[in-house]
Amino acid sequence: MASQRAYSFTRQPDPENMSNSPADSGSCCGGPPSPMMGVQPEDLTTLPPLSSSTATWTLKVWPWRRQTTDYQKIKDHKYPGKGTMESPYVVDWLPDDAENPMGWTAFYRWALCIFVAIATLAVTFCSSAYSGGAREIIHDFGTTQIKFVLGVSLFVLGFAVGPLLWAPLSEIFGRRLLFIVTYIILTAFNAGACGAQNIDTLLVLRFFAGAVGSSPLTNAGGTIADCFPAKQRGLATCVFAAAPFMGPALGPIVGGFVGQTIGWRWIEGVMAIFSGVITIVGFFLYPETYAPVLLRKRALMLSQDTGLHYVSKFEAQKKLKYSQLFKISLSRPWILLFKEPIVLLMSIYMAIAYGILYMLFAAYPIVFQQKRGWSPGIGGLAFLGVLVGMLFAIVYTVFENIRYSKVVDRLGGRAPPEERLPSAIVASFFLPVGLFWFAWTNSPSIHWISPVAAGAPFGFGMVLVFLAVMNYLIDTYVIYAASVLAANSVLRSLFGMAFPLFTSSMYANLGIHWASSIPAFLALACIPAPIIFYLYGSKIRGMSKYATEAEEALNKMMSRPSQAPMEEKEAGGIAEEEKAREEVIIQTQETSGQKESV
Repeated sequence: MASQRAYSFTRQPDPENMSNSPADSGSCCGGPPSPMMGVQPEDLTTLPPLSSSTATWTLKVWPWRRQTTDYQKIKDHKYPGKGTMESPYVVDWLPDDAENPMGWTAFYRWALCIFVAIATLAVTFCSSAYSGGAREIIHDFGTTQIKFVLGVSLFVLGFAVGPLLWAPLSEIFGRRLLFIVTYIILTAFNAGACGAQNIDTLLVLRFFAGAVGSSPLTNAGGTIADCFPAKQRGLATCVFAAAPFMGPALGPIVGGFVGQTIGWRWIEGVMAIFSGVITIVGFFLYPETYAPVLLRKRALMLSQDTGLHYVSKFEAQKKLKYSQLFKISLSRPWILLFKEPIVLLMSIYMAIAYGILYMLFAAYPIVFQQKRGWSPGIGGLAFLGVLVGMLFAIVYTVFENIRYSKVVDRLGGRAPPEERLPSAIVASFFLPVGLFWFAWTNSPSIHWISPVAAGAPFGFGMVLVFLAVMNYLIDTYVIYAASVLAANSVLRSLFGMAFPLFTSSMYANLGIHWASSIPAFLALACIPAPIIFYLYGSKIRGMSKYATEAEEALNKMMSRPSQAPMEEKEAGGIAEEEKAREEVIIQTQETSGQKESV
C-alpha cells in the first residue's frame, strides 16, 4: 500500500532463523555492505544506530517526491534471482508502486507535462526574443545586420550540439539533476548577455546559452514518455511538441516591445528572469521520472540494507560502460541519418520547415519594419498569424489522434507506421500555400492583414509536419528512437542556424517577393516526401537494415506471453536501445543457425 511516509531503510543482523523473503536472506558477502553509491546525499538521513551492527536510513519526502512506497513491502517482495553477484535479485516496480511515474495521478502527470512544455518553450523563446533588439544592438555595438543575426544562429547551433551530450548524461544522472544544473547555467548565461559590452561577448554567451538550454529539447520529451503510456501519450506529446514552435513565435512579440521601451539589455534580462523562475519551480517541484535511475537507486539501497546483491531490471543484462554510452550517442545518430533513407529524407523535410521558421525571424523585420515602417514591438505582432496557425494545428491533432486510435483498434492493437502520415500529407500543402501567399502580398501597397494572415497556414503545416514525422520515425525505429530523434534534432538545428544567415543578402538582392518565394519553392518540392512514404513506406522499410531490426524487435516483444503491453513499457534511452539491438542480433543469429542446421 502506498503511503505518504518516508522510507525506513534498516540493515538487519544475520539471525539463524530467517524468513524466505529474498531481502531477509543471509548476506552472501560475509562482511559489511559497500558504500551506497549513486544515492543523492539529500535523500538520506542517518539516525542514531540501534546497535553496533544496525543503522537506519530514511529516504525523505520532499516537494519533488510526493509519494513513497512502504519500504517493508519493497524489501519483502519476491524478486527473481538469488542475491549473489552471479545471480543478483532483479528489482522491478511493485504492482501498486506509488513511486512508479506511470502510476502517478493524472493531475500530477499532466502538471508535469505542462511544466516541461513551458520549460521547453522558455528555451525556444530565448532563441528568437533576441531579434526584438536588432536596431539597438546594431547601433550600440556598431555591428552589421549579418553579425547581429549570428546571435540567433549561434543560439540555434547550440541546439544541435547540446542534445548529443545531454541525452547520455540524462541516462546516467537522471532527468531532474540534469534539468536543474543546465537551467541554472542557462540563467547565468542569459544574465551575462544582459551585461555584454561588445558584440563578440554577446555572441559567445548566446551560443553557450543555446547549448546548455537545449537539455529540455531531449529530456522533456523523455519525461512525458516516462509518465504516460503510449495510448495516453499522443495528446501529451501534442502539448509538449507545440512548445518548440510557439516559443519562437512569441519571442519577437515580447522582445520587440521590451526592446523599444526599456532597451535590448532588458530583453536578455527577461530571458534570465523567465529561465530563473522555471529553475526555482523545477528545483522544488520537478521529480525524477526516469525509471532506470529510480530503480538503480532502489537496488543500491536494498543492497546496502541487506548485504545481498540487487540490480535494477535495466542493469540485469549487459551493462554499457559510460564510454560506450557516449560513443553510441555520438556516432549512431549520424549512421542512421546517412544510411537510412527514411531518416535522411524525413529529417531533411523537417529541417527545411524548421529553417524557414527561423528565416522568418530575419525576414519579418525587413518586410514589416523596414518596408512598412513599423516599430519593433508592432513588427513582432506580425508573428501572431504563425501563432494562430500553430494553435489550430494542436486542435487538429486531437482529432487526428482519435482517428489513429480507431485505426489501431481496427487492426488489432497495432498500426503500421505509415498510418501516422495522413496529417503530414495535409500539412505538406499548407506550408507552400502560406509561404507563397506571404511572398506575393507582402508589398507595402497591400493591406497588412494579408501577409500577417499568411503566417497561419504556415504555422498550421509546420506543427502538423513536426508531429506526424516524429511519430512516424518513432514507430518505424522503435528500438532506435533515441538515436533517430537525436539525428533529426541535430540536422533540424543546423538548418535553423544556417537559414537566417543568408536571409538579409537574399532579400537585398532578390527583393521581398522573390526572396520570400525561395522557401515556398523548397516547401513545394517537399510535398512528395510524405506521399511516397505513405504509399511505399512498407517496402522501403523492408530494404532498410535498421528499420528491419526495429521491426523484428517489436515483433519479438509483442510475441512474448509475459511481456506487458507495449503501451505500458517505459521509454528507453541509448542504453536500452543498445540492449534491444543486441537481443535482435542474437535472435537473428540463432534463427540463421537453425535454418543452416535444417
